[in-house]
Amino acid sequence: MGRLEGKVAIVTGAAQGQGAAIARRFVDEGARVVCGDVVDEPGKTLADELGDAAIYVHHDVTDEASWDDTVGAAERAFGPPSVLINNAGIIRWDPLEKHSLDDYLAVIRVNQVGCFLGMRAVIGSMKESGGGSIVNTASSAGLEGNAGTIGYSASKFAVRGMTKTAAIELGKYNIRVNTVCPGGINTQMGNPLGGTADEANAAFKRNPIARIGTPHEIASMMVFLASDESSYCTGADFIVDGGYTTGKNPMRI
Repeated sequence: MGRLEGKVAIVTGAAQGQGAAIARRFVDEGARVVCGDVVDEPGKTLADELGDAAIYVHHDVTDEASWDDTVGAAERAFGPPSVLINNAGIIRWDPLEKHSLDDYLAVIRVNQVGCFLGMRAVIGSMKESGGGSIVNTASSAGLEGNAGTIGYSASKFAVRGMTKTAAIELGKYNIRVNTVCPGGINTQMGNPLGGTADEANAAFKRNPIARIGTPHEIASMMVFLASDESSYCTGADFIVDGGYTTGKNPMRI
């Protein structure tokens, strides 16, 4: 039996990269998955690939009505969702003095408000299911500052705080809420220039694990947190960054 047998999951930002890897692993582990995104063609292709265990919905995580539609689609197709993976995210690069308000708010709306709306939207369904697991995607940028990413970093610090508050409030319903904090991951966001493996790894040569991470490694952590194996874990940050945030090794010892 798969580790997620009987689970109904919503995965946001599922059309490509990290989200697609999560959706594939969840189906492999026995879950039925609602793949949400605003990039429709890759999302539809993914759902077709995954067969009867998945559907695709156009889902704007910044919009309350879109959340209601997505939860409703999950309930009609598979039953009340017991897992929510708030994976959708964007980044805008600029130093503080050049960072526009529009860019800052765009990041906050997707990364932070999207998580807030998602957590709130699934409470009723998860109570009906007898509990559930919400996993919010934070970042190593939510654990320490990163120059040029003030909006992104602010949103990811906020996600960690919201997660802990939600975990306190929802524990009485047997709903667990955790974050996964990826470091550099070899996706379009983590490797925007599409560099080779050697080129991507070069930026992480001082990590304890001296390479960029893979979407599959994030998906593995998501499987654990979505499954009953993590039944006593809530309000916690699960860091998947190759040791990046443990400290730097300038001497390369």
